[in-house]
Amino acid sequence: MRAHILGTGFAVPDGVLSNSDLEKMVDTSDDWILSRTGISSRRIADQKTAASDLAYLAACSALEDAEIEPQQLDMIIVATMTPDMPMPATACLLQHRLSASKAAAFDLNAACTGFIYALAVAEHFLLSSHYKYILVVGAEVLSRVVDYTDRNTCVIFGDGAGAVVLGKDEGDHGILATYLAADGEGWDLLKIPAGGSRYPASAETVANRMHYMQMQGSEIFKFAVRVIPQCAERVLERAGLAIEDVDYLVLHQANLRIIQTAAKKLNIPWENVLVNIDKYGNISAGSIPLVLAEAVSENRLKKGDLLLLIGFGAGLTMGAALVRWSR
Repeated sequence: MRAHILGTGFAVPDGVLSNSDLEKMVDTSDDWILSRTGISSRRIADQKTAASDLAYLAACSALEDAEIEPQQLDMIIVATMTPDMPMPATACLLQHRLSASKAAAFDLNAACTGFIYALAVAEHFLLSSHYKYILVVGAEVLSRVVDYTDRNTCVIFGDGAGAVVLGKDEGDHGILATYLAADGEGWDLLKIPAGGSRYPASAETVANRMHYMQMQGSEIFKFAVRVIPQCAERVLERAGLAIEDVDYLVLHQANLRIIQTAAKKLNIPWENVLVNIDKYGNISAGSIPLVLAEAVSENRLKKGDLLLLIGFGAGLTMGAALVRWSR
């Protein structure tokens, strides 16, 4: 018995923030952004759109693709670092909007690795309990926590959501293995300092811009290119497979240079790497399910393809999943 991806979906807001737009907002240029990130544009939500709104659209698309009704869902997991509010969970708001009345619902925050963590949690629930269908969503509105006076971060991040519906079945397809890890020593490299119990919101935290994302970009780059091969090795070992067996590499869309470096280290041809960071930017927990769902919508995947999914991000967190495509 294995957990299978029955359906995929994604949603991005209509608003587009191009590099030329950013040139008017901060000291940067199209060439500077492209050479360092590979990003040409990113999607930005309007002020009325929250994470649950994008999650809902992606979830509806995934449910339709899976031919599953919301009332059939047993659980909803939303991976996000930009929830609608500190409480209740965004997953509960999504459950209500979907009318998925019998589904348990909770959020999970592992930053950019969030979808991989949520996928692994969902797999274990499916295989060790009576749960039949689980909705996993990665959704972010990062434009709310980006400092648009900091050219090193504001050029990177965008808004969007991706979703998968999981079920279970016999056979050798589906989720073959997962691997999760963390390195809390690097907690300070990527953070939003204020808004929690350490530094609750105050006039001082707002004045000091402590509610915006802070990132040591060069250190995050070094971390990513180091741990991606490690994650690949661990998850492949658990499945008894080799890197040569992989048909598609599905990385967190953090930075094009990271993706290119990782593909070379893993010796995976560029045509076998799923990439959409150029038009959407870094969507944290939403990036992996979004690039996966977009590939499905473009009919790039075929039954039997082996997908290597790898995430990495704040925490520091990292993880991987190996999926034999079953559709």
